[in-house]
Amino acid sequence: MLYSIAVGLTRSQKRAIILAIDVGLIAISYCLARIVILEQGQALELTSQALWTMAVLLAVGLSFTAFLGLHRIKLNAYELQGMIETACVALGLTLTASLAGFVFTGLQSPIETAIVTGMLFVILSVSARLIMRTVLREIYRRGHPRVSIVIYGAGQTGQQLAAALATDPMVKPVAFVDDEPRMQNLTIGGLRVHAPAEIDQLIARHDVRRIVLAIPSARPVTQQAIAGQLRATGCEVHVLPSFADLVANNSRGLFETKPINVNNLVDRDLMEEEMPGVSDTYRARHILVTGAGGSIGSELCRQLLSCRPSHLTLLDHSELALFEIERELQEIAPDIPISAVLGSVCDSDLVSEILHDGAIDIVLHAAAYKHVPMVERNALEGMRNNVLGTKVVADAARNAGVERFILVSSDKAVRPSSAMGASKRLSELVVQDLATRSSPTRFSMVRFGNVLGSSGSVIPLFSGQIQRGGPVTLTHSDVTRYFMTIPEAVRLVLLAGSFARGGDVFVLDMGKPVPVRDLARRMIEQAGYSVRDDQNPDGDIEIAITGLRPGEKLHEELLIGSDMLTTPHAKILRAQESHLSEIETAKALQSLRHAIETRNHAVLETTLAQWIEKAEAKETITVNQ
Repeated sequence: MLYSIAVGLTRSQKRAIILAIDVGLIAISYCLARIVILEQGQALELTSQALWTMAVLLAVGLSFTAFLGLHRIKLNAYELQGMIETACVALGLTLTASLAGFVFTGLQSPIETAIVTGMLFVILSVSARLIMRTVLREIYRRGHPRVSIVIYGAGQTGQQLAAALATDPMVKPVAFVDDEPRMQNLTIGGLRVHAPAEIDQLIARHDVRRIVLAIPSARPVTQQAIAGQLRATGCEVHVLPSFADLVANNSRGLFETKPINVNNLVDRDLMEEEMPGVSDTYRARHILVTGAGGSIGSELCRQLLSCRPSHLTLLDHSELALFEIERELQEIAPDIPISAVLGSVCDSDLVSEILHDGAIDIVLHAAAYKHVPMVERNALEGMRNNVLGTKVVADAARNAGVERFILVSSDKAVRPSSAMGASKRLSELVVQDLATRSSPTRFSMVRFGNVLGSSGSVIPLFSGQIQRGGPVTLTHSDVTRYFMTIPEAVRLVLLAGSFARGGDVFVLDMGKPVPVRDLARRMIEQAGYSVRDDQNPDGDIEIAITGLRPGEKLHEELLIGSDMLTTPHAKILRAQESHLSEIETAKALQSLRHAIETRNHAVLETTLAQWIEKAEAKETITVNQ
């Protein structure tokens, strides 16, 4: 009830109450002063002279208080400055009482009475405000418990933070922790400084949930080491840059790195935003995007909306990813019908239902497991999703009479050394086979390298490592990759799909291979740090070499053969590649299904080696001829 009353008062009402309290305290101070000055045994008599003096004091005190704005100072902000203004009012009362004592004769010891009046007013006024502030805070905290925090670092930044949070209604600093022995056992700003060894005791004693690391002058690596130790306590750990850096907008806190501009990471001319003719291919069409919640799939959906399709269907097996992309797309284009379907591309009944019931015209098949080490450790499931899933969607597209089917492929499909690359190569062979015997549906595929910022690329990995203070891990000092931004890659995929005549293998111009070590260095420098190496031993973040992972290539390729044809766009080429026959493709898929159903890794390895090598051998024969 008290909380409701306190919160319900308007600001004017609060000021009036404080002003009334000050006026009352002036009268009380004067009466108490006269009692103190009176000789022992004398009774206090409020003579006419005393009443006149009190009236003058009340008038002057009211005027001084209003003029200085003492009643307008919020209780939470009543600190040293407020006390100085209170003392100014008291000084005015003292001078007024002294003059009044001489003007109105008959007052005993007017100077002494005036001095005591001023002193008492200071004491009573300051005490009243501090008591009211304490009571109101306690009333508020009963309904809003404060979160106890420990501040690690009792230096200038830590002290400023403690002072800033002292009046915060939601957070309560309970102690400092500092590894400097000279600081330990001191009391700063009302908080005791403890040694790091006492953190567990502090957490248990004060029910601490959060620790703030306030040592911005320490190196990022040092901050990361301390933050890692603090997280072991089970508390949230927040890292605070210095207040000077915050004001200067020059923060170098552990979690305050500059955003990475992926467009500046590779020396590459960005493609124009507008692509003449591409919109006509997708406008007023019913389009299905598989893997719609992934990095490529979600960007395909965003860019398709600008082409104004009549209906967009999203398919993904990740509930969260599907929910997020559906919500985002509905906000971008609320007038375009969007259907979100939760399920797997391996579910033939579901896929057929989507294609028939949705009257799909175009399929963009982006669903795939793409993380090389993960697929390497789970090769059977990778093959099931990537190869058999592609077969399911492609067959359903042909049976439904879909106009276009576009497979999003990878440069890892070229002479694959990993399970993921092999799965993408088999997926290409499946699509190429269907293209030879499908009249209504134009099958094509688009092959490109790494895209900057995708979930499986090194960008998120390096960014996280940089934010944690390093080291940035690199598999090999000489490893290179082709890179392209997600928006550019997707624009080219959509454009290549509009060029499709059937059985096309489109290859995107990825520019020159980029040394990943250079990419890591640029990311570190863009984040505002320096690389620590032999030439710069005092740098911030180290680049550590961990060794190539299973199935990982030192250098990627985009072409199996050398025959390339141009297209209407300079950055899109059409590869001339051989493929397996219908019977060979059927045998390869039969062996693959057997390996997956029996969980036989040996059969899987034999199948992949046999049919991928056979496809490459055909390509070699074609090239030689």
